[in-house]
Amino acid sequence: MTVATDAVTFRELHAPGKPLRLANAWDAGSARLIERCGAAAIATTSAGMAWARGYPDGDALPPRVLAAAVAEISRVISVPLSVDVEGGYSTDPSGVAETVRAVVDAGAVGINLEDGSRAPDLLVAKIAAARDAAARAGVDLFVNARTDVYLHRLVPAEGAVDESIARAARYRAAGCDGIFVPGVADSAEIRAIAAAVELPLNVLVVTGLPPVAELAHLGVRRISAGSAIDQAALGLVRQAASQFLVEGRYDAMLNRSAQYAELNALFS
Repeated sequence: MTVATDAVTFRELHAPGKPLRLANAWDAGSARLIERCGAAAIATTSAGMAWARGYPDGDALPPRVLAAAVAEISRVISVPLSVDVEGGYSTDPSGVAETVRAVVDAGAVGINLEDGSRAPDLLVAKIAAARDAAARAGVDLFVNARTDVYLHRLVPAEGAVDESIARAARYRAAGCDGIFVPGVADSAEIRAIAAAVELPLNVLVVTGLPPVAELAHLGVRRISAGSAIDQAALGLVRQAASQFLVEGRYDAMLNRSAQYAELNALFS
């Protein structure tokens, strides 16, 4: 597939009634395996990408390191790729544009760009910069604007829906293509946000989130695992390593492992 085809396909995957499920990857191996499990697209987890390269989550990963990792993932998959660029790794919109251009050149046709705890004005400027950088690269980039109203409890709970909707309206006017509201789990609140934002709504897998079928009825068009799968994998690493190093047993590492031949064949 070409980049142009991937970009069109990725947009079409945000269809009403059938939410796009993104089992976020953190390196080429996890991306290729997730694709083999039936993923229609691959999205990265910023936390997983950072941890796998020795950095904490939170805009600490150097953009050049991110771009190299994105290129590795892009090389081994045949489905559209979206990259979580956190806050763009800069408070300067021109720096965000450079980051976006780097991941687009590495193969991304979508990005997540977040406001975090900063003023919405800054994300508005970053979205415009990202849009311009992608246009200059000739890529119809899907910009998923993430607002952390719920995740960072930016306002009292009773005002979270209204604040999320207000920010979404501003980000839509700035040129984003989707709205990501991580942390919301209540069905009524999800329905209210989905009805108001007029763009594909993305939610994050968290405790208490309704099942996929219910989310589809609520108006959700995209569901992200975030770092949950990576954390599950690292939890197994801890269990297997501790059992081996402390107890001298091998059960955990042998009983739930994928087969060598199967994994190696993914890259043949």
